Amino acid sequence: MTSMGTPPVRVCHVITRMILGGAQENTLHTCHGLQQRGWDVLLITGPPIGPEGELLSTVRRLGIPCAVVPALRRPIAPLRDARAFVELVRLLRWFGPAIVQTHSSKAGILGRFAARAANVPVIVHTIEGLPFHRYAPRALNAAYIRAERQAARVTDHIVCVARAMQDQAVRAGIRPRGGYSLIYSGLDVASHLRAAPLRAAARRRLGIAPADVVIGKVARLFDLKGHEFVIRALPAVLARCPQARCLFVGDGPLRIELARLAGQLGVAHRVSFAGLVSPEEVPATISAMDVLVHASLREGLPRVLVQGLLCEKPVVAFALDGAPEVILDGITGRLVEPESVQGLADALLEAVEHPEQALRMAREGRRRFAGRFSIDTMVHATEALYRDLLARRP
Repeated sequence: MTSMGTPPVRVCHVITRMILGGAQENTLHTCHGLQQRGWDVLLITGPPIGPEGELLSTVRRLGIPCAVVPALRRPIAPLRDARAFVELVRLLRWFGPAIVQTHSSKAGILGRFAARAANVPVIVHTIEGLPFHRYAPRALNAAYIRAERQAARVTDHIVCVARAMQDQAVRAGIRPRGGYSLIYSGLDVASHLRAAPLRAAARRRLGIAPADVVIGKVARLFDLKGHEFVIRALPAVLARCPQARCLFVGDGPLRIELARLAGQLGVAHRVSFAGLVSPEEVPATISAMDVLVHASLREGLPRVLVQGLLCEKPVVAFALDGAPEVILDGITGRLVEPESVQGLADALLEAVEHPEQALRMAREGRRRFAGRFSIDTMVHATEALYRDLLARRP
């Protein structure tokens, strides 16, 4: 983004924390891709607190300039949030970006108001997942919707990772249609496409027996990620497929609770926890699975669904948020009514008992989405949006 004698355009991305997660990987790839294309990039984030792993070391290894704001944390705490806001304003005035793009709810709200206070010309927000949802208390949802509407007033444009996110935002009155762009998440597509030869070694490393039929789930062990539905579906699956076992990839505060539930249902011997896996290891880990399941109750567009299809794995998911945009029921995978344990068990058994049909759907998903979810496609679309927004400024 430079010409002869013209300094690079400065762009700042703000996110609450750089843990192992889809929004964080999106931010990392976007910052790195923009930097490689000549933009002057700064990433501002809070500390990666929690058991979900961290991406800050990768940020630093890639040479992406980064500033950590200690007070920028996920939980709501008015005094600490005020300190974070003041520090964000200070950093933005110091860096002087032409564009600020925010991610996640806390950084999205504080970051946009800070960008306005720092007189940043262009303010963009990314909706990877909305902070209000059907499982949150009504009062909390009302507060989030009010905050999002106010933040939208100082926002030039909103990027959504799924059409479902735009629809939900419009219905909530955050912003009318017309001020949104759809930019899908970017993945290292090539690593997933060539993951199949890694299957045997990955299964040995994970302690998976050759005869095991692995039902895998990749997600933080956290509220609303739906691991409990998979565990509750397992007895019905084992009744017809005794060699089935669950593999949960990721970590979080619910590990002990989920292990306890598996014990109560008598399936603990068929449930294993792989713990944290780096993004680079995810393709090999998915290659070790036979079916990938995603039972989350709140998402934007789950990256792991695309990852599973790219690895040619049959995919089963709850039919909500952005999942139906990649899992076309009966065409690229199976969709299940949210919270339906029986529906989940039936769909998993269908994939296990009819592997040729399940593989055909996975291959169709791979064919359809391999180009749509590449990192280059995401960064190119982001660049084009930036240029358009800057061109509208005096």
